Amino acid sequence: MKDDEKYYGADAIVDSLINHDVKYVFGIPGAKIDRVFERLENPTSPDAPKLILTRHEQNAAFMAAGIGRITGKPGVVLTTSGPGASNLATGLVTATAEGDPVLAISGQVQRTDLLRLTHQSMDNSALFAAITKYSAEVQDPENISEVLANAYQEAEAGKQGAGFVSVPQDVTDSEVKTQVIKPLVAPQLGPASPIESTLLAQRIKAAKLPVLLLGMRASSPETTKAIRNLIAETHLPVVETFQGAGIIPHKMEEDFFGRVGLFRNQPGDQLLKNSDLVVAIGYDPIEYEPRNWNADGKANIVVIDTMRAEIDKNFQPERELVGDIAQTLDFLLPYMKGYSVSASSRNYLTDLHIKFEERDEAPAIKEGQILNHPLSVIRELQKRVTDEMTVTVDVGSFYIWMARHFRSYAPRHLLFSNGMQTLGVALPWAIAAALVRPETQVVSVSGDGGFLFSSQDLETAVRLGLNIVHIIWNDGNYDMVKFQEELKYGRAAGVKFGPVDFVKYAESFGATGLRVTQASELGKVLDQAFATKGPVIVDVPVDYSFNQGLGKQILDDQIH
Repeated sequence: MKDDEKYYGADAIVDSLINHDVKYVFGIPGAKIDRVFERLENPTSPDAPKLILTRHEQNAAFMAAGIGRITGKPGVVLTTSGPGASNLATGLVTATAEGDPVLAISGQVQRTDLLRLTHQSMDNSALFAAITKYSAEVQDPENISEVLANAYQEAEAGKQGAGFVSVPQDVTDSEVKTQVIKPLVAPQLGPASPIESTLLAQRIKAAKLPVLLLGMRASSPETTKAIRNLIAETHLPVVETFQGAGIIPHKMEEDFFGRVGLFRNQPGDQLLKNSDLVVAIGYDPIEYEPRNWNADGKANIVVIDTMRAEIDKNFQPERELVGDIAQTLDFLLPYMKGYSVSASSRNYLTDLHIKFEERDEAPAIKEGQILNHPLSVIRELQKRVTDEMTVTVDVGSFYIWMARHFRSYAPRHLLFSNGMQTLGVALPWAIAAALVRPETQVVSVSGDGGFLFSSQDLETAVRLGLNIVHIIWNDGNYDMVKFQEELKYGRAAGVKFGPVDFVKYAESFGATGLRVTQASELGKVLDQAFATKGPVIVDVPVDYSFNQGLGKQILDDQIH
């Protein structure tokens, strides 16, 4: 920028993002925010974030949340005013509920029009106050950077979530004299009280069957390493929530008893019920409500987390160790040297683990079979997904099967929407994963219903040349709703829709489209998909008749 050129609010926004080390900005422009897009498209600094133009603001929010979930640092979404802002709502409520850090910035009408019934005028900050951790509107151009800094900081802190900033057009277009906020260093927590750690070690040793319950805030690289060190020393049995997927590696599978959430009577549920001490590490109630795994409220619970627990009648911890989780576990480790579970508990765990392994076996394929059994799809996918690959999962019947049976051995590499259970997240999350992890294959999984919630951004994936294999479990219904209605009413209503030729659909976007026409072809088609560069859509017809049995294990409060 030349010395005689003005420094606008838009420049302050871009420089603030640079100072927060933002790598990508997702969004769609409009008149009220276009100066920021102009600055991003024509950057004056080599450190400016890369602008990723999307095809819908909701998808842009999902992509930003995907960045947040994978990296732990806020992803950024930028939109215009009016519907450009309101289209963010589903993405931001999902991010806040599920602990994904996001910084959302939207344009606004000029300040003189804020109280007038004019084109795209609405109270942005009020709209988002209930579904974000921070919601504010900049009223003075000199305050742009500090408002963004506070929104970013709040999105990143505690239970992470969304921060929202509304910027009126005349604020963006105004000259700014104040220097932007300097690069921020997040404060570092110390370990929980050393006395509490020694008491916890004594409590674990005194218990007959202690269990570790690992949640969303236990999945950072540092915390994962500390947990693995503890398990290697103690062989404490472990259960993951959906968002804790991948904390337990291959070599520790003997100590792993699956994930819990949504369905009952799984090995992990049985283990929690029989345990006389549940050590909840980084666990958030929205992942699996305590009333579902501690119905009688009698479980003995100790919490290790970065924040105080949310208390209810089914979740009343004996003690809470609040601080940096990894440091707390590292302090605990020496006190657990030489620990082993009792012989009687070990026998119980051995029998339970056998049941856990047996439930993943897929039935043999019959000659001429067209529809694919859910476990067959998971089996063939499991053969081809390596630890470094990211798998993003949408919401539908397949989501239950994937959460229950698909194994992941690296944290933040198997992504579920388990708070809002939001349709349409899988493909946008996959785009985010492909940007963050460009050297790896990314796999995205959806149903034929949920795919069309966000499939317009297949064009974005094609434009960016991303290696994404998107697998559609196709049955012609909103099946997760269908089988639950059948369980409640004996019949379904409002769930059937017309067919879509997903191969032609993919090809019309410039992607590759493949279809499985015989169940026996599934492996061959997946091999072709994984060997193909760029986005690939794989249409897999699925037999969901097995959901009736699965449905009997769904928790009552999820159906009614």
